[in-house]
Amino acid sequence: MRHDSSGSRRKGKTPQRRHPTPAPRTPVSTPRSPKRSRVSEWQSPVSPKKRRFRPGTKALMEIRKYQKSTDLLLRKGPFSRLVREVCQSFSTENLRWQVYALMALQEAAEAFLVMLFSDANLCAIHAKRVTLFPRDIQLARRIRGVDNM
Repeated sequence: MRHDSSGSRRKGKTPQRRHPTPAPRTPVSTPRSPKRSRVSEWQSPVSPKKRRFRPGTKALMEIRKYQKSTDLLLRKGPFSRLVREVCQSFSTENLRWQVYALMALQEAAEAFLVMLFSDANLCAIHAKRVTLFPRDIQLARRIRGVDNM
């Protein structure tokens, strides 16, 4: 055990405590509503901490959000470029696409992917897991058969 040579560590002498100086306060604007706000009129300049959710809560919130909405999940530009690239691999000439044809193709592709992921999720739950593995997707595709690819 090492002995400290500072004077405040000696036996019999208590160290002097300093009180910290308070941070300068800045006034907060008063709320417009007639209700009284719980926020005090003076706050320290330290910003409040960001809200932290428990693990899994944010995912459930996102699931509910996307189940309520009917808009497309994939961006239109990247999906359009992918379709045109695949189309060029089958044909040497540059084919043109109508906007409604691309939208219909994207709608069908997203519906297929959502059903595939829901089937794969059932496979993961059957294996007593909550994590989706690639083998779950492979099993879901195999159970569906060749016709539903």
